[in-house]
Amino acid sequence: MIVLREVIGDELRRRRQDQGRTLRDVSAAAAVSLGYLSEVERGQKEASSELLAAICGALEVSIVDVLTSVTTHIVEAEEPLKLDFGRTAKISVPV
Repeated sequence: MIVLREVIGDELRRRRQDQGRTLRDVSAAAAVSLGYLSEVERGQKEASSELLAAICGALEVSIVDVLTSVTTHIVEAEEPLKLDFGRTAKISVPV
């Protein structure tokens, strides 16, 4: 089962790491505690819409882009794949 807060956290972490930024840097820019940002990235805490907007702002990424990536991941993970011989398989997408 997909847990939305985990997928969102993974996406935020990926984007932060792709920028080569630290938790400390992003937490300061987003005005959120380092510990709380860490919990959001690990999927342990749900990010409110305001917090998500602040984190996206700190990362200088569009909230729409983040949510589109999250949606794509969920669709790919949940959508069954029809095989040529008529069986159904689940797509497994590593995070």
